[in-house]
Amino acid sequence: MAVQFEVAFSRTVIGAGVIAGGPYFCAQGSVYAATTTCSCTNEFFSCRVRPRGTRVPDLITLTDWFAASQSIDPTSALASHRVWMLSGTLDSVVPQAVMNDLLTYYRHYIDANRITYRRNLMAEHAMPTDSYGNTCATLGSPYINNCNDDAAGELLNWIYGPLAARNTGTLSGRFIAFDQSEFIALPTWHGMADTGYLYVPASCESGGCRLHVAFHGCQQNQDSIGTLFIRHAGYNAWADTNRMLVLYPQTLATFANPNSCWDWWAYDDTRYAQKNGRQMAAVKRMVDRLAGATIALICRRGRCT
Repeated sequence: MAVQFEVAFSRTVIGAGVIAGGPYFCAQGSVYAATTTCSCTNEFFSCRVRPRGTRVPDLITLTDWFAASQSIDPTSALASHRVWMLSGTLDSVVPQAVMNDLLTYYRHYIDANRITYRRNLMAEHAMPTDSYGNTCATLGSPYINNCNDDAAGELLNWIYGPLAARNTGTLSGRFIAFDQSEFIALPTWHGMADTGYLYVPASCESGGCRLHVAFHGCQQNQDSIGTLFIRHAGYNAWADTNRMLVLYPQTLATFANPNSCWDWWAYDDTRYAQKNGRQMAAVKRMVDRLAGATIALICRRGRCT
């Protein structure tokens, strides 16, 4: 979803941090491709991931066509982005061949000196941290692994840096739970939860801060693991000392999406990878809302902590 949002709204964002993700529009609207070619998650068919298996030239052609039709921002805006990528050597869900294709995709639009790609960490499919989670080689909930590696810090420093050192003590700020139905009608009908979260450092209460959007992975939403991703993925400690809001939009499991993934294969919307896709537009409205509103106004009743 980070890649998808970045490419579609390339004039709004300045880059992306991608952990275990594939190229833009990788699934091309097919759950079969999503679970056999872009990842190894199909229970009934064998994994078909292989080098160059996502057919990057086709994805580039489709990206350019979307841009020409103005359903995504012009691809020329990608040239100024900074991208940080990580693929664990033990990742059995999104093997490195998929992320190698993502690098090829990015290199079509972005110079090599603006891309960092780490592919030597012995990690399974998870968010790597240096202080919380399962052992690095573990595959399982909450898909946060203590690998003695601060992935959140590295990607934030690459995109925005150099940053001030993170807060190693008690966070200064607060978490706000907000009503996602302000941004998408009937969110639970479209794979999004009623409630999303925002971390607000004390220094950001009066506004004037940068915004980082942290998309959780499959089975990392609030209904699946509570607030573990929100509190332990590693972003908040860096945001606390660098005047940065962190937005944590939330998905919800549906019949077509039992693992609470973001829509990257059209389980809810055929326009899922374009600016007017339901989930895409909802998150963009959240970003726009934060860009021009007093933070307290989006607090969900009784849920500001």
